[in-house]
Amino acid sequence: MSGTQEVGGFLLTNTYRNVKLAGREPPASDLNGTGSCFDQTVLSIGRAGTHKQVKFGPGELPQWYKTTLQYRFPISKPDPNVFLKKGEGELIKTRGPVSPKLPVPPRAGAFDVRENPCNTALRRFYERGDLPLQVDHRAAKNALVWKVSIDKLDYHHYLPIFFDGIRETQEPYRFVAVKGVEDLLKAGGNKILPVIPQLIIPLKAALNTREPSIICITLQLLQKLIMSAELVGEALVPYYRQLLPIFNLFKLRNRNLGDGIDYAQKSHDCIGELVSETLTLLETKGGEDAFINIKYMIPTYESCVNAA
Repeated sequence: MSGTQEVGGFLLTNTYRNVKLAGREPPASDLNGTGSCFDQTVLSIGRAGTHKQVKFGPGELPQWYKTTLQYRFPISKPDPNVFLKKGEGELIKTRGPVSPKLPVPPRAGAFDVRENPCNTALRRFYERGDLPLQVDHRAAKNALVWKVSIDKLDYHHYLPIFFDGIRETQEPYRFVAVKGVEDLLKAGGNKILPVIPQLIIPLKAALNTREPSIICITLQLLQKLIMSAELVGEALVPYYRQLLPIFNLFKLRNRNLGDGIDYAQKSHDCIGELVSETLTLLETKGGEDAFINIKYMIPTYESCVNAA
């Protein structure tokens, strides 16, 4: 279970392995920002996970015909210069009738990465210096040094800010958000339960980006959230309709290695396994109403508690 493993300390290692060693493009550094007076980028008014409008060209959509009272694809007018000539009868017999080429329906793009503007609350507060912390650069892995005792922090104010930053892809914002969430959940105790309604929108925004690296981080932090205090799993049951649609989408996104061995299991970057582990935690910690609500959103889910 990845809910007991540290996430923030291994971000740089995982990025080095999955980006640089794999030969992929690093995250863009010229993204739009928050519009803060301390921000070095341009204000972004976009929203994370928004749907992209599909543009259609002429003739790609069926048209309504009043004569037949139905939708049909437009048919081009016949060319007067194209007609059957002498000697082409045998060619038509061997070739057969030419079927009209209809437009192909566009891709749904369900797994495409969606918009993720860098207008998070964590970036704005971090650039203004409003967060009582600083990054401690160590030899093995970085850490956060809190200038105020975590017990004295207002969780209603700070915890949603850090959860809003888990969809960041740039450093140091991503590390500050993930490590800050871990530190707050570790020392939160009874302060976490009343803040659950404020965490749903940041979690939903991070999942709706459909970026694999962001989804993996979000699922691991969601597991830590469930295990952080009592009754947190039951408090999440009313919000399954906001969180579980992405679970249903990526539930089968596993690595098909056959009889091979995945030596990168400790990195927890397989979305299908993380979704399965998170659903197991949601059912076991969500009370008696958890399974029926999970089943409503994910029809293919099988209970890990009930034998039937």
